[in-house]
Amino acid sequence: GVFKAHLTFPKDYPLRPPKMKFITEIWHPNVDKNGDVCISILHEPGEDKYGYEKPEERWLPIHTVETIMISVISMLADPNGDSPANVDAAKEWREDRNGEFKRKVARCVRKSQETAFE
Repeated sequence: GVFKAHLTFPKDYPLRPPKMKFITEIWHPNVDKNGDVCISILHEPGEDKYGYEKPEERWLPIHTVETIMISVISMLADPNGDSPANVDAAKEWREDRNGEFKRKVARCVRKSQETAFE
């Protein structure tokens, strides 16, 4: 598929991470229903108040657009089911990966291809 996304950079970048949002519909455990990407590298630097992420897994000013894209590509290929942004997609990915989950992903891929050059 061809999934369009926006990276929005804060004024104090690179001290704070950009936000990433898919503008093409996508069904993925680590992308919420609004298209916002949820991966550690894009989380604010410092301690995780829930204790799930280590500080070195979160945003650091040394990260670049390239490291963000590599992380997102990795996330797309290998979802983190332990920390879902889309609980429904995560549940389907865990319980029915080759059934309903795969059908929804295939629908998003087809739709993305139809609108890729708009």
